[in-house]
Amino acid sequence: SSDLLKCRIGPSVLNSDLSNLASESNRVLESGADYLHLDVMDGHFVPNITFGAPVVKCLRSKVPKGTYFDVHMMVSEPKKWIRDMEDAGCNRFVFHYESSYDNPMELIRHIREANMDVGVVINPKTPVSVVYPLIDHVDMVLVMTVEPGFGGQKFMNDMMPKVKDLRERYPSLDIEVDGGLSPATIDDAARAGANLIVAGTAVMKSDNPREVMQSLRDSVNKWIVYKEPAK
Repeated sequence: SSDLLKCRIGPSVLNSDLSNLASESNRVLESGADYLHLDVMDGHFVPNITFGAPVVKCLRSKVPKGTYFDVHMMVSEPKKWIRDMEDAGCNRFVFHYESSYDNPMELIRHIREANMDVGVVINPKTPVSVVYPLIDHVDMVLVMTVEPGFGGQKFMNDMMPKVKDLRERYPSLDIEVDGGLSPATIDDAARAGANLIVAGTAVMKSDNPREVMQSLRDSVNKWIVYKEPAK
């Protein structure tokens, strides 16, 4: 039921000083981040290249034990990277529906066998209904609120009906949003039903990341509480 829903904030380190990834990650973890959102891009699925398993593995040893790595795999062949990501210490392997639409169930099985949680993500142009058959088999759904591939884009409000639709159908589902989230846009996402918030620029570029994350959290909690049926 919806009272199991928790708000979690996962800063996206893509928008940080990537040459100081460990100190940037620790800075937001110390400021109250619930998890780290790591954007892996292969230059094929998206036009950009960021980092892969070797960087994730190095970061793993530089942050507090137990830090949760939410790894967003913007790659053409997600299956190829499952073992490497398991070895690197990835906690949740989030694959793009668009990169696996031929057999997502097989991919999910392989990720589970590698002892990672599973997330599925959809691009702005992908209809939300494609994930319905997968809901019982994944741990969360990520609705992109920008075109994937680059940080710093503007939040796409017209993606909120997807979030609302998922929340109405699946009251206890973890629904993540990623792209352009900030104190200015959070209310729309929270009202629609998102409870896992990826924030890049708004958190990483702030002089006071704790304050920004608290403001995001307050907004989400307000809507989670508001939605709960009277006991």
